[in-house]
Formats: sequence, structure tokens, C-alpha cells
Amino acid sequence: MKLWLMSDMKHCRGHGHLFGILATVVCVFAALLLFVNREYVVDQLSIWQYKPSSAVAVLADRSSMNDNGKFYFYASQPVIENTQSFNNDCQRKENSTAILGCYNGRYIYIYDVTDPRLDGIREVTAAHEMLHAVYGRFNGSQKQSVNKLLEQEYDKLKNDKQFAERMAFYARTEPGERDNELHSVIGTEIAHISPELEAHYKEYFSDRSKVVGLHTQYASVFANLQSRSDDLSKQLTALGDKIERESLTYNTDVNTLNRDIEDFNAKASSSGFSSQSEFQRARSALVDRANQLDAHRTTINDEIAQYESLRQELASIASQSEALNRSIDSSLAPAPSL
Repeated sequence: MKLWLMSDMKHCRGHGHLFGILATVVCVFAALLLFVNREYVVDQLSIWQYKPSSAVAVLADRSSMNDNGKFYFYASQPVIENTQSFNNDCQRKENSTAILGCYNGRYIYIYDVTDPRLDGIREVTAAHEMLHAVYGRFNGSQKQSVNKLLEQEYDKLKNDKQFAERMAFYARTEPGERDNELHSVIGTEIAHISPELEAHYKEYFSDRSKVVGLHTQYASVFANLQSRSDDLSKQLTALGDKIERESLTYNTDVNTLNRDIEDFNAKASSSGFSSQSEFQRARSALVDRANQLDAHRTTINDEIAQYESLRQELASIASQSEALNRSIDSSLAPAPSL
């Protein structure tokens, strides 16, 4: 850029004296204007050199980026990448957390998540990284103004455990970038924010609720599975404890009944009953207890069957969760083909 500007100045001085002075002034003004707006010029050149793929264009449209948002998105020449390329371009900081996208100060990379249950996750990632590109272009006063609004929203959200864990992750992996991350997270994931901050995001989205809705949609898949898993775990714990207690009671009652039957048989063998009716009453009582124990055993077996059904459902949910986590984890890359 500097060489091009110097060449332009030389060309302007090659005119008559008066015209040359005016041309020089114009050229100096143009050079200053370009210098002040050099980032915009670089962005515009990047856009001219970049043709978004149809898939990338869909991400911009579905996330409701307006023309201004698309400008910064396309100026970052976004690409959707599979595992091998993405892992080279976006380095994870913690093995326990999957990375869906990154912005390195010049380019945006988005991991190609293809699981249909997570529809919208690429769009939200694209918008998230676009807002990083926007934030990176703010001057000092712009950052100060936006950061104040972001911190006000943070105060409303910081007691949410999941949000707090999210921001703690950024604090560990990207120290000093909290407001930068808040700018992207709040803009793409939080529905209700201050009117002032909403007005700020309106500069980049035609309808921000659409990208937030996409986030809610795919996040609910994880949340519902987690909620059902927690519920099943509680049911299994309670039912397991109940089966254990009832089995202990059942076994104790069986042992007691067996001893009483032995006593009954011994008494009958030794003509210990004074009458046939006494014998029948004693025998009927034992038969009733045996029948009750059989019913109790049936109940316990039904509970065991229920426990197994719940256990299988929990295993299925665990399998689904594992599959979803694999689908967003670029580190689980397939072996390169030969």
C-alpha cells in the first residue's frame, strides 16, 4: 500500500505549477484519507479478491447478517473446513473443550459440523467469529463504549453457572479478551439485552433473534439430553436403593417363613396340634404368607425390569451424547486416506 501511494504522489507532481500544487494537495489529502481508512481499504480489497462459496453465503444469510455484517465476514475470507485443515488453522487450548471456529486477526475458519441434529451451529459460529472481526476493528473510544455495555450485561449473567464456566474457560485460554468474547457470545446467544446494546448489534444483523434462535435450537439438543440423563440417573439411584431394600426384606421374610414351615412340619409330625381346625388355621396362615412373598417377589422382578429399561435408555442417551460430541470435536479426525 505504501509503495502504491508514493507512486501516485509522483504522478500528481508531474503537472503545471498551479495545477501541480492543487493536484499535490488533493493527492496528499487522498493519501491521508487512505491512511486513516487503510483498514477499510484493505477490507474492501479482501472482499474484491474473495468469492464466498454457496455454503458460506448460506451461513451469512441464515444468521441474518446484514450488508455491514457480511462486509466484515467476507473481508475475513471465511472458509468451512474439515478436520485436518481446521486443526491446522484453529489450535485448541484445552483438550476437554471442542473448538467450532476461530478468527486469527485476518481469516475466519469454521468447522464443518454436519450432524443434522445440530442444524444452525455453523451459522452461529460464523456470526460469532464475524463479531470478533468487528471488535478487532474498533478504535479505543469505540471499545470503551461497547465494553461498558457488555460489562453491564455480564453483571446480569455472571451468576448463571454455565455462562460463568464459559467465561472462565476464555479467561484461562484467552486472558485479557473477556470483552472481546462477551461481544461475540452475547451477540449470538443472549436474547434479552439492553436497548443500547441491541442497537449496537443492529449494525451487523438484520434480525439478531434469528441467530439467537439457531443457538437456542441446537443448544437445546444438548440440554435436553443432559436433563433426561440427570433425571434417569436420579430414577435409577432411587429405584436401585428401593430394590436393594425390598430384596433384603424379601430374603429376610423368606428365611423366617422357611423356619416357621419347619416348625409347623415338626409340630404336625409330633401331633402337636390339638385339632384339625388348629392345623388348618396354621397351615392357611403359612400359605398366605407364601403367597404374599410370591407377590412381593413379582413386584421386585418388575422393578428390576424397569431398572434395566431405564439403564438401557440412559446408555442410549450416553451414546447419543457421545455421537454429538464427536460430531463437533475436530480432534477426532479420521485417518488420512492414501
